[in-house]
Amino acid sequence: MTETATREAYDGLADTYAELFTTAFEGNPLDRGMHDAFAELVTGAIADLGCGPGRVTAYLHSRGLDVFGMDLSPRMVTLARQAYPDLRFEQGSMTGVPVEDASLGGIVARYSVIHTQPEELPVIFAEFARVLAPGGHLLISFYAHDGAELAEPFDHKVTRAYRLSPDGVAGLLAEAGLKEIARLERQPNEGERFLQGCLLLRKDPAV
Repeated sequence: MTETATREAYDGLADTYAELFTTAFEGNPLDRGMHDAFAELVTGAIADLGCGPGRVTAYLHSRGLDVFGMDLSPRMVTLARQAYPDLRFEQGSMTGVPVEDASLGGIVARYSVIHTQPEELPVIFAEFARVLAPGGHLLISFYAHDGAELAEPFDHKVTRAYRLSPDGVAGLLAEAGLKEIARLERQPNEGERFLQGCLLLRKDPAV
């Protein structure tokens, strides 16, 4: 999907999305645990890219992190600002994060790359590597599959999306200079359809 199509799809469903997934993160101790580990490892400014209505941004802020949220959908950004007026939220694209080189201590990308066409993932991962400081961390979550292909398309209901191979994602991120240090693959909970993947990676301190 193009960014325009994805943005328009989420703008149209943002209010419903925010209402339906009020406890999707807080109610999952495994997912939350990976974010807690991330919070203990990172220092400096943190970007929650694809922040949606801002719940994960707010959670990371509650853990003491200097975090801001960014989303492609202007409506999602509006909802996040309304819900968390003391936090910073911006509209923008992961292909061009509006920060300087090596200026972030960490990035969270929770299910925000699933609408990216597979051939464009290296562009986004290179952008992650650009904005992360040496030694900075990336926490990336996605719908997963255990096949040989990098990506398998599926009907996401909002717009076209892809299930991703954890090994394939880790390999592309390694090419961008980010080394995997931990991984979570869990079976779907009630209401979920697919295997869930989460990778924690670190930018080489020497880069």
